[in-house]
Formats: sequence, C-alpha cells, structure tokens
Amino acid sequence: MSKRYCLTLDLKDDPELIRQYRHWHDDKNIWPEITTGIREVGLEDMQIYLRGTRMFMIVETGDQIDFDAAMKKLGTLPRQKEWEIFMASFQQPLPDAKPGGKWLPMERVFKLP
Repeated sequence: MSKRYCLTLDLKDDPELIRQYRHWHDDKNIWPEITTGIREVGLEDMQIYLRGTRMFMIVETGDQIDFDAAMKKLGTLPRQKEWEIFMASFQQPLPDAKPGGKWLPMERVFKLP
C-alpha cells in the first residue's frame, strides 16, 4: 500500500525560464544527488506535470513514511539546498503560499467510487 501526495506550484511566466526548468528536470540533466536524495528519504515515485506555468507534482511513498519528516530530511542532504535555491529562480509561489513556501498541497475533490 502507498500514500499519494499532490502538490502545485507555478513557474514564472517566461518561455526561456520554462525551457530551462524543463532542461534541468530531464533525466540527462538533473543532478544525481537530487534523485538519490529523493529515494533515500523514502519517496518511491515523483512526477511533475506542466501546463503553461502551472505545475502539478505527484509523490508516492510507502504507508510508513511521514511525508513532512521525509521532506525535512531531504532538505539536509547533499546539494538539496543548492538545488532548491537554483529552482526558486524559475518558480513563482502561489498567492496563498506562506513566506518562503513553494509547493502547496492540493485537496482531492473526486475519486472514482
């Protein structure tokens, strides 16, 4: 059994920045420490989807993983803070984000019965 987390964030409305964001998230270009760290803290899968400037991230973990604790630990691993600072140059926090906040959780409003 696994848990799924869905989060959203915007990119800055600049075609060149969006192109660069895509570039750095390509399998060939993402820093290896980033994907290693994601797995190390127990995140089993992570996918980001993009439409225009709106991003949607899906994260899956095992039932035993505390998502908030895993994300906090992730921030302490090699190159993660550097990556977050770098990514912030492309990202535009949503209006309701707390200061310094970025990815916001989404509320599920429908599930196929």
